[in-house]
Amino acid sequence: MKTTTILNELVEINNDRIAGFEKAVADINDENIDLKAVFLEYSSQSRKFSQELVALVAGLGEEPETGNSVAGTLHRAWIDVKALFGGSDRESILNEAERGEDAIKAAYRMALEKGELSGEALDTVSRQAQDIKAAHDTIKALRDAAKVIN
Repeated sequence: MKTTTILNELVEINNDRIAGFEKAVADINDENIDLKAVFLEYSSQSRKFSQELVALVAGLGEEPETGNSVAGTLHRAWIDVKALFGGSDRESILNEAERGEDAIKAAYRMALEKGELSGEALDTVSRQAQDIKAAHDTIKALRDAAKVIN
């Protein structure tokens, strides 16, 4: 698999993550207002990651992906999550967010495990993967705390 294909897949799942978190923010009620700030932060994070990846693809002289995914197994989980954010209770919202974070974390892990990235692409994807893991862990901790409350 070419470096640009891997990078474009990561662009797509980041764009899906943005849409997923924005859907969650729109659907969250006032009792979970604190989650809006977290979700907006991670939406912004993915917007930045997507821009960095698009720049790498363009720098390789290839056509960067700019939309959301239409196909591809890596991205389906975040697409599914977007449809499920209707739940208003905190634990349900965080369960769906964690599922989405599992999907993007797996996409980054697979991208790195393929061993096809090098140089700036490898450095960028590795750094982003660390930030994605930290975001996942934050969402998971919030979810675990919500379980205790319920």
